[in-house]
Amino acid sequence: MTQRADTILKLSLAAAALLAGGGLGYYYGIYLPAQDVRRQTQAMAERQAQQAAATQALAEKARREESAQREYQGCIDLAEASYRERWGQACQAQHDADQAAFEDCADDLFSSRRGCLAAHPVRTMRDCALPAETAQSYAQARDDRKAQCLAQLQVAQDRVPVAAPRATASEAPAR
Repeated sequence: MTQRADTILKLSLAAAALLAGGGLGYYYGIYLPAQDVRRQTQAMAERQAQQAAATQALAEKARREESAQREYQGCIDLAEASYRERWGQACQAQHDADQAAFEDCADDLFSSRRGCLAAHPVRTMRDCALPAETAQSYAQARDDRKAQCLAQLQVAQDRVPVAAPRATASEAPAR
């Protein structure tokens, strides 16, 4: 009976060793590689999601910047058109005043047409020369509007505007 128990014990130990070896083989041969593949697949999916998010963010930023540039260009165009319109209206007003003065002179029986043209020249309706103060005022208004356009562009592009230079002691207003 001891011999039979000895044989059963040996067979049991062999079966246990076989089962343990099978378990270890399954763990290292099947389970761990599958976990590794799963982890790699998950990491790759995360990287692809991050890349897609980064690409989408860059595309959105490019769209915003393009939109901001279009708005900026429209604002600049509006400032220039307004400047030209004001200049044209001032030229038209000068022309109308010159024309009225010429016609008043021409209505006088003692004046000749040539004398009236010499005394009251009629300026052109377009591209005339304006008084320096008026021209500077129009140019300053245009430049101020362009500065506003630039500030709007900087805000739209999430930039911090450059600080204006501070006045020195000699430029400070007197109290």
